[in-house]
Amino acid sequence: MSTEEKVASHYTHGSLETAILQILSTSGKDIDNLRLRDLAGVDEFHLGRHAATVEFALDLDLSAGLRLADIGSGLGGPARHFADSYGCAVSGIDLTEEFVQVAKSLTALCGLADLVSFRQGSALDLPFESGSFDRTTLIHVGMNIEDKARLFAEIRRILKPGGRFGLYEIMQMREGTLPYPMPWAMEPETSFVCSSDVYRHLLEEAGFAVELERDRSALAIRLAHEARAKAAAGEGRDPGFRTVMGPRASERSSNVNMSVEAGLLAPIEMIARAV
Repeated sequence: MSTEEKVASHYTHGSLETAILQILSTSGKDIDNLRLRDLAGVDEFHLGRHAATVEFALDLDLSAGLRLADIGSGLGGPARHFADSYGCAVSGIDLTEEFVQVAKSLTALCGLADLVSFRQGSALDLPFESGSFDRTTLIHVGMNIEDKARLFAEIRRILKPGGRFGLYEIMQMREGTLPYPMPWAMEPETSFVCSSDVYRHLLEEAGFAVELERDRSALAIRLAHEARAKAAAGEGRDPGFRTVMGPRASERSSNVNMSVEAGLLAPIEMIARAV
């Protein structure tokens, strides 16, 4: 089994759409008239969740009519935000077929299928024409991709000159052994976390100029503390999180949160311009 097949298998649930719709229905949402805010607990699972997406989008300088490719689009939460809040035409691509199908379904239920589309494919061989996008995004994807030089070269290929590439990735900030399982990998075999220095170097090699870099650790830590406080108060864990994360969800979440609090890992945002 190839690395990409192992990664897709890691994220595959088997009956994810049914489980998500059941969670939404149980929480009182009208499945036939979903709004984006109804999906807040089930469609964004990067550190900082929707709050991080909102801040990330502000730095991307988005506007109506821009074409944006969301690489590793998952269940489509960020893609729908970019379209709904800014009027961008968004094309999402993800390695996991089930994620693509659920993203399509949720987008249609929210009435955004005219602006947002999804397809299955590899980030290392993007099925898009060269120079066809104004913006590209990568949100918590690089941890599963070893060949980041090829990844960034593909992203540079589909961007117009002067276009912006925004990435929001978990990076390693100091020497140390990562505790597994993590949200993106049960063991080191499919985990390719590296430093911000490596990201900057590879971006420059691919034809990008890094214009902005932000460490979003404070946001991630605050939200993790709030979640723990709610659990301690008897409010329970988010069922959407457990459903999408799958086996050993609490342990995996705890491992990444502890690593961020200890300064071993950090969620880093970078905005780079295609030169």
